[in-house]
Amino acid sequence: MTVHASLDSRPQDPKMGGVIKLALLAVGGQGGGVLTGWIEDLARANGYAAQATSVAGVAQRTGATVYYVEMAPAGAGTPIFSLMPAAGDVDIMITAELMEAGRSIIRGFVTPDRTTLITSTHRALAVSEKMVPGDGIANSEEVIAAAEVAARRLIAADFDALAIKAGSVISASMFGALAGAEVLPFPREAFEAAIRKGGKGIEASLRAFDVGYKAARDGVEPAAKPAPQPKAQGPKGPARLMAAWADLTARADRLPGGAAEMARAGLKKVVEFQDLAYGRAYLDRVEAVLARDRAPFDLTREAAKYIANAMAYDDIIRVADQKTKQGRMTRIAREMGAKDKNVMQVTEFLHPRAEELVSLLPAKMGARWAANADRMALVDRLFNKGRRLRTDSLRGFLMLHILGGLKGWRLKTLRHAEEVAHLDRWLATAMGYLDQNYDLAVEVLRCRRLVKGYSDTHARGLSKFDRVLDAIALVKNRDDASQWAARLREAALKDEEGKALDGAIATIRSFL
Repeated sequence: MTVHASLDSRPQDPKMGGVIKLALLAVGGQGGGVLTGWIEDLARANGYAAQATSVAGVAQRTGATVYYVEMAPAGAGTPIFSLMPAAGDVDIMITAELMEAGRSIIRGFVTPDRTTLITSTHRALAVSEKMVPGDGIANSEEVIAAAEVAARRLIAADFDALAIKAGSVISASMFGALAGAEVLPFPREAFEAAIRKGGKGIEASLRAFDVGYKAARDGVEPAAKPAPQPKAQGPKGPARLMAAWADLTARADRLPGGAAEMARAGLKKVVEFQDLAYGRAYLDRVEAVLARDRAPFDLTREAAKYIANAMAYDDIIRVADQKTKQGRMTRIAREMGAKDKNVMQVTEFLHPRAEELVSLLPAKMGARWAANADRMALVDRLFNKGRRLRTDSLRGFLMLHILGGLKGWRLKTLRHAEEVAHLDRWLATAMGYLDQNYDLAVEVLRCRRLVKGYSDTHARGLSKFDRVLDAIALVKNRDDASQWAARLREAALKDEEGKALDGAIATIRSFL
């Protein structure tokens, strides 16, 4: 998307001596320093005095670096430039990611009387967005709407995708957009000369510059609809196993309404996690719920979804299996843009806690170890250290591949016993509310969404899950119990620390 306002230039304050003020917000890896250098070189090569400064953010994706350039026609005197942008005093604002555009507006750098805002619309999720247990992704449409109001002129496009398609990086396409916006008093050739002066990756940078220039001048053509993908092939295997799989899918298809579609997906997930027998156990559980359900069968549909998630839990075996799956290296190479001539190294960072290691022991033995504080402390001292393992090497890959192949051992472990016990308690709790309040039983099934992930993430999810179910028990006799269950679950998903959940529980306790 590209949005233009009028191209007439803002009247210059004669006291400012023609000073142009440009700010740039970029995060690590986006070439903010390179782009700033090009702008500074551009100005100086065309008879302008220029000064560039930068203030680094706290860390990658927790704070963008603020780059600031002031320039003015070189004259008899020496201009005095500012070191940082000030609210309401920026002519050109460039942001290399959409949420940085939102932050520039909040900080007052973008104003309707003077600021041209050039922003990429792609997203690089911030740490704060990733930390939210639920959907913490900020609303891009709201930022665009705010930018249209706050900026005198807005130029917005996915300059990151344009640069990648041209074989370069976003700094080059943003520089092209700056040239195409015609907000600096320099011709296109002067911008290109600044790139050539850099001496590295010139041709690729010029290609990205060109597409950025055209996007700012002419807009971006809507992306063509992707060609329909060929239908994914089903599983293949020996005739005996395929016959058993067909029987299971036929059972799933006999479920009513939307439950059948959800059960087919759930069946595929649990069979891939373990085996066909595990798939039969999954359908047994879903059909047990169906036996007590009624139209429109919301309970069975939710059970089909969340029982599958509960049975396909993340343990060390699954993590190792995922890291050595066929095609993973190809996917990583594609995402990193690695070519056949490149040598790619993949290093996994592993940090297993004592709890994860002990969970691999036989159930009874593991329970004894987990209950012994001294043994757990010993395991923690010996193994609770960050380890780096290169899965592009034969040794590293085989270690994880062998660990990921221990599916036959999984059902005997402490972790599996704990997961089954938790699954049974959760289902019993939900079904216990069924006769009294159907909608509440459905909401309790949906609370399983809180339990996800691995290691510390899993432990935090379990803690919130238990707190939510305890709070639901306090309001189970109210007419609006199902609404309160949904509020509690959504509150638990809002933040990692559980502050929103604390507030919701405090509200419940206030009217008991």
